[in-house]
Amino acid sequence: MKIVALNYRVNLTILTGLLLLLCLHVSCETKKKVNPVEVAKTENDPFISIVSKGMDFICPDTISSGWNTFYYDNRSNDTHFFLLDKYPEGKSIKDAEKEVGPVFQKGMDLINQGKAQEGFEAFNSLPAWFFEVVFVGGSGLLSPNKSSLTTLKLDPGYYLMECYVKMPNGTFHSSMGMTKALIVSDEKSEYMPPQAQVKIDISSTDGIVYTGTPDKGKQVISVYFKDQIAHENFVGHDLNLVKYNDGADLEVLESWLNWADPSGLISPAPEGFLFLGGVNDLPAGSTGYFETDLAPGNYALVSEVPNAIKKNLLKTFVIE
Repeated sequence: MKIVALNYRVNLTILTGLLLLLCLHVSCETKKKVNPVEVAKTENDPFISIVSKGMDFICPDTISSGWNTFYYDNRSNDTHFFLLDKYPEGKSIKDAEKEVGPVFQKGMDLINQGKAQEGFEAFNSLPAWFFEVVFVGGSGLLSPNKSSLTTLKLDPGYYLMECYVKMPNGTFHSSMGMTKALIVSDEKSEYMPPQAQVKIDISSTDGIVYTGTPDKGKQVISVYFKDQIAHENFVGHDLNLVKYNDGADLEVLESWLNWADPSGLISPAPEGFLFLGGVNDLPAGSTGYFETDLAPGNYALVSEVPNAIKKNLLKTFVIE
């Protein structure tokens, strides 16, 4: 099926609009940096706490710029992640409500009617400012009652936090409350990124290539984005850590990770797969970090793109 060709920035911003059809009020609880007992090393670890108890993000309204480590605690019954979208100056979630939502509703209606090309062509009516939105990372997918640590470097500005996993009826979590404004202030944090034991390069040309071997126990993994492109589902590559059962079909995992598939990114996730975080989309040349605690078992590092296996964007390893 031929899809209307769009440039890289247009393609990557399309997904944000799909997920932000309407602004939803999310109650926010402001917390100071906390020490989650599951992963903390000392009482002074500089974590920004994000909690999901349902279709929500409970977290600070404002954080410092520079390096920040986000502790994401998914206490809900659904698979979630958080992705940070940096908005152009002067624009906010209210602008998305007024200028973006109606355009994407029309496009989605056409796609759901089987008119995919017409649907994607409808996105050409988006306001020019919307194509200035930049994806600046977040956590990887996280299964219910799991937590993750992700370290990112953020510039001052206005950001939108979102999750676009879908319900069984196809409704995006973001349209059910999983969007939240976040202000990154001019005040700079005093923290530096952690030291990585495993270093991963990810790109559209070479896929996932890592230096160092994941081992049992706690470790920090860095993810360097050598490039960033829009894949067939109009999003860029990211990195997700998944633990899977013996006999689990990795092609099922690959298919489920494609949001454009009618059954893709539907919560609950396929049986036999446990999502443990990672690093969401980052621009080319950027590096994000995540910490994990690996128990014995089968694992995959995988990107949320179509045909991840052929693209070397799905790599497996075993912890004995």
